Amino acid sequence: MSAVEILKSIEILRGKLNTLGSNKPLVDPEVVQLSQRLDLLLNVYYSMRDVA
Repeated sequence: MSAVEILKSIEILRGKLNTLGSNKPLVDPEVVQLSQRLDLLLNVYYSMRDVA
């Protein structure tokens, strides 16, 4: 996965998380899971950026 693809995925997940977080409690398992996926992608992106 390229950095551009990761950034696109990050933006999509951010949007989903904002929507979901507005409609459900932040401790809802679905919100937590989506947040963890976003964290993972952010970590991957920043580690790629630091290497380059």
